[in-house]
Amino acid sequence: MSGSGSHGGRPSSWLVFTISMTGFIVGGVALCIGPNWMMFWAGVVIVAVSGVLGLAVGIMSDVVLDKPRVARDALADPSSGS
Repeated sequence: MSGSGSHGGRPSSWLVFTISMTGFIVGGVALCIGPNWMMFWAGVVIVAVSGVLGLAVGIMSDVVLDKPRVARDALADPSSGS
C-alpha cells in the first residue's frame, strides 16, 4: 500500500487512526446529546488507548517525507545585501 511517494501508510497506522477517530466521534456525540458524561469519558478512554497503540506500532515512523526544501532566504543572492 505504501509505495514510492505514497502517503498511504501501514494498515496498523490506519487501525490506530480509526480507533482514535472513533473515540473523538463518541465524545462529540456524547456532548451533543446531553451531555452524557459517561459516554464522553468513554470516548476519552478510547482516544487514550489509541495513543498508547500509536506508540506501540510506531505510527510516527510511518510518515512519508518529501524531498528536503530550501528556505527562501537561502535562495536569495548573497551579494544583493538582503
